[in-house]
Amino acid sequence: MTVPETLHRIPRRPWRWLPWLVASQLLVVLAWWKAGWLLGLPLMVASHALFMVPVFLPNSRFYAPVISRLPGTAPRVWLTIDDGPSDETPAVLDLLDRYQAKATFFMVGERALAHPELVQQVLARGHDLGNHSHSHPQTRFWRLGPATMGTEISACQQALTEVSGAPPRWYRSVVGMTNPFVAPALKRLGLTRVGWSARGFDGVNCTPQSVLERLRPDLQPGAIVLLHEGAAHGHNLAIIEAVLQELQAKGLRAELPDAPAPIADAPSSPVRPAPTAA
Repeated sequence: MTVPETLHRIPRRPWRWLPWLVASQLLVVLAWWKAGWLLGLPLMVASHALFMVPVFLPNSRFYAPVISRLPGTAPRVWLTIDDGPSDETPAVLDLLDRYQAKATFFMVGERALAHPELVQQVLARGHDLGNHSHSHPQTRFWRLGPATMGTEISACQQALTEVSGAPPRWYRSVVGMTNPFVAPALKRLGLTRVGWSARGFDGVNCTPQSVLERLRPDLQPGAIVLLHEGAAHGHNLAIIEAVLQELQAKGLRAELPDAPAPIADAPSSPVRPAPTAA
């Protein structure tokens, strides 16, 4: 099935920011020359902030187009799970099956190569893959140069293609940070950048209840929900189940973005209780 055009946002002009950078710096030089540092210095700081702040805004379109919500008002959300595959992947898949939910797993290339059987399980159970960099350099991703950034994205794409047999269509930046050198790689590889509209900060130290409280107001039709697997705090499975229960209570279904939109008043199928131990 073809991805709707509104979701297919491969960058067309990845260097469109460059003329604005040149123009801003020429303005700074002109102001400094004409009025001195009292005007030139604040303009220089402001011009640098203009180009730095968008790097750290997950849904900023300054450097690359991004999907932050599903279009329409159908009662569905896009569940996305980052940082796998991990030892928790089979249990995550079992949870998704229990709640008849589908998700896109944004995977790290090195981890996918280390656990190809987990990638195959994800696909065999009807879920989707996304590119989440090759080595997940969390603390320095924002400052990677063009060559290293291109390698991070292309190596992950190659790894996931090798393991799954088909190239992913979706990409998510590490911690959502997108510097000027992301878009050229996305254009070259035909990738669409995906952000989010519902985030509970479950990748850091947290409790399931605190995550759910942060997520709950944003679990609305069309939401893109950011979750994680394999975090050191060990709460990801409880968090994912709590989110699935909340979606069911709100009459929302977790669907892949290219799935047919459910009818607004279609009843949700009840979740079968987990089998009890003998």
